[in-house]
Amino acid sequence: MVNIRNDIIASMTETNLVGVQFKPIGKTYTFSLPAGLEVEKGSQVIVNTSRGKQIGRVAAMNLVQPENGSEVQPIERLAVQEDLQKKAEVSEKEEQVVDAVAKYLRDPGHDGVKVVEAEYSLDGSRLTIYLNYETGIDFNPRNFIRDISNLFRDCRIEVRQVGPRDAAKALSGIGSCGIEQRCCSRFLTEFSSISIKMAKSQDISLTPMEITGICGRLRCCLAYEHEVYEEARSKLPKKKKAVATPLGEGKVLQVMPLRDAVLVDLPEKGPREFSRTELETGILEEKTETVIVKDLGYLSHDEDIEVIQFESPKPREDRNRNRRDNQPESVQPTGGTHRNVPREGQHSSRHRKPSGDKRNAPAEIVKEQIRQLNQGETKRVDHTAHSQEPRKSGSGRRRKSRPPRDQSTAKTPRED
Repeated sequence: MVNIRNDIIASMTETNLVGVQFKPIGKTYTFSLPAGLEVEKGSQVIVNTSRGKQIGRVAAMNLVQPENGSEVQPIERLAVQEDLQKKAEVSEKEEQVVDAVAKYLRDPGHDGVKVVEAEYSLDGSRLTIYLNYETGIDFNPRNFIRDISNLFRDCRIEVRQVGPRDAAKALSGIGSCGIEQRCCSRFLTEFSSISIKMAKSQDISLTPMEITGICGRLRCCLAYEHEVYEEARSKLPKKKKAVATPLGEGKVLQVMPLRDAVLVDLPEKGPREFSRTELETGILEEKTETVIVKDLGYLSHDEDIEVIQFESPKPREDRNRNRRDNQPESVQPTGGTHRNVPREGQHSSRHRKPSGDKRNAPAEIVKEQIRQLNQGETKRVDHTAHSQEPRKSGSGRRRKSRPPRDQSTAKTPRED
């Protein structure tokens, strides 16, 4: 009996084992390569599985012998063009099955049950429907198969329950971190076990929104750097442990694995950061200050370099304010801003056509107007010499302008 077992193991070790995938980003299954059949990575092959005959793609070569080698099935043959055409027809039928099952599950009594995908065997004799639902939901798969068996005849129907991770992988979509395609549907072929300890070792917030993915389970990315953090933490003292530092003894407040340092609370000195080397040697290292470059100068003889300075546009309010400040103002004898005063027999400024540029008035005209006002003569001031200030009227109505009184004439007493 022992000799027979040794012969089987010897024959299996000589057999070439290959890995076959049935989905682009799926689990790799081990199959044996029969003698005389040559395949290469990427070849399409026909294999027998528990779900009937399937077409798979060779994803790995020369695999290691598994522990239970008796369960390894051989590859039947290479796929031909007719097999690939039949696979395309079967894929169209699978989409129709998903639509029909989704319509059936909309009926009352099937809340919380979702169809993920459907899979036909290559010859169409078997149909496997993958459903996602929680264990506590009142759902009977046998009743489900009995109800939909009338829709899909001439095939054996099987229902399989998949977890939320498999459902998220099949549906794909944007990840919770913002990546355009989830890791599970992009490159993860198998799901590894994730624990809350991985989040704690990386000092990640334990808020559910921070550590859970779209599937509602712990994120798979928590396992990416877990080994690096654990290796770094093994070289540092644990939290709340008393350690001796170059500045005295203290208690560890925080462990920083990526910086290879810890934060120690020293009595009467407060928290201080110490590296692992400082704790081991007991000597403080010189801290080099970060050099901040304030001005990046360019040499004058560097003709190939052209320095361009971009200035942000000023807001509209600042432009209007600068425009008003640059315009001259006409001064009345009383010290206020002079308004346009129409002469007798002459229209007001709003009926006249604007003459020239209002913003750039000649200085000679302004001086002449001020001189005439000082002499007490009431003359028309050119509209071009005034700044365009908004009217300061509380009620918003236009006030009538009246000519100023002559300051040279005395006030006439009222006759009784």
